[in-house]
Amino acid sequence: MNGRILIVDDEEIVIRSCLRILAADGYEVDTSRDGLDALRKVHEKNYDVLILDIKMPKMDGMEVLQRVKEAKPDIDVIMITGLHDIETAVQAMKMGAFDYLPKPFEPEEFQIVVARAFERRRLMQENISLKSEVSAKYRFDNIIGASPPMQSVYRLIARCAPTNSTVMLRGDSGTGKELIARAIHYNSLRKDKSFVTVDCTSLSENLLESELFGHVKGSFTGAVSDKRGLFQTADGGTLFLDEIGNISLSTQAKLLRFIEEREFKSVGDTRMKSVNIRLITATNKNLEEMVADGTFRDDLYYRINIFPIEIPPLRDRRDDIPALAFHFLNQFSKEMDNKVSEFSAGAMNLLMNHDWPGNVRELENVIHRAVILANDEVIRQGHLVNLIDMLPRIDLDVPRTSEELKHIKKIARKKSVENVEKHFVLGALKRNGWNVTRSAEQTGMQRSNFQALMKKYDIRIRGIEQNGTEEDSG
Repeated sequence: MNGRILIVDDEEIVIRSCLRILAADGYEVDTSRDGLDALRKVHEKNYDVLILDIKMPKMDGMEVLQRVKEAKPDIDVIMITGLHDIETAVQAMKMGAFDYLPKPFEPEEFQIVVARAFERRRLMQENISLKSEVSAKYRFDNIIGASPPMQSVYRLIARCAPTNSTVMLRGDSGTGKELIARAIHYNSLRKDKSFVTVDCTSLSENLLESELFGHVKGSFTGAVSDKRGLFQTADGGTLFLDEIGNISLSTQAKLLRFIEEREFKSVGDTRMKSVNIRLITATNKNLEEMVADGTFRDDLYYRINIFPIEIPPLRDRRDDIPALAFHFLNQFSKEMDNKVSEFSAGAMNLLMNHDWPGNVRELENVIHRAVILANDEVIRQGHLVNLIDMLPRIDLDVPRTSEELKHIKKIARKKSVENVEKHFVLGALKRNGWNVTRSAEQTGMQRSNFQALMKKYDIRIRGIEQNGTEEDSG
């Protein structure tokens, strides 16, 4: 059985249509003709998804929605509405509905929305299960994301956290590597000890060695007293070396010696010191290329690359963008004590289609500035256009030869065409109420070709804009 669905509609033809569409998908389906009967069934039986008409006798769908969300908030509700009730459907989504379908709807549209509801439930349940495995002192409250790439990260954290293995976090800048490192530490046996972070990019070679290993009085100019290093501070806990690819070969040698012997010398000291720490490193560089170039020691690389975890860039987990955006929106709205609480359809569309080269950190900064600029409760597209580069990013090196120039021009043309194609499809869907058949007809394309473009750019029915045909005044 794939799940339980309750269909609530006073029109027999709608119920029969829904049953016919769902028949082949293995769902357990019940039906109801009015809101009061639906509430009785919801209380008597556990449903995963409720398909609910807005206009019904005895009790309308909005009241049923409110009562269902109060009694069983985990049920995903899909509203069915007439074309003239779009505003009501949008209000229903603000009240907690998962999605809505305007009558008449295509069977494929109905199947997609129901499948998305069950996929969301599956991801949420898997997310809860994975997080419960590593939810001791430091829960994943600050790590937002239920996308498949982040699910893989959660699994790896769950595997490595209880061990003492050295972990290497790899990923672009701004992907949240320190948050992952903290999650590993606070769900380990060392959770009650120190978690110490070292930014290897912010210190010179001499200062970094002094910070890591400490120094004795008189060891260099300015060393007016003995100083404990961060290795000693982290004793019993976890030391997180962020951007380890930036440390010098000299410091690499000393770090390797510590990993092998678990002993080190402070700068200027002759005595050996011993500490018990877990090492987590992070880098946004290609260490394999650095090893080949001789700028990173191969023996150190193999010592720290015992348990690698790749943190996906935001562009590879776009499904997490809305959740992240609302997380930051709520955070900064509270900090600034204002009432900004929503994104317009155009604003969310812009956020979803940006490539985010600065990843989660860039998104956080953009939302922060947008909250400052907003003059009512809604962040609109106009608040973002000066904060986000709206042109397609190519991110290519400057060519040095005519052949490289030809290659880059070819890639640039391809990216430009892809950008136009994607917005062509999105524009058509928006103009036609996210109806695939009408969108294909209006653009003069065969439905199969239009769907092929949707699949190419991973465009789902109303997966980006969830405010229906509401115009964006930004």
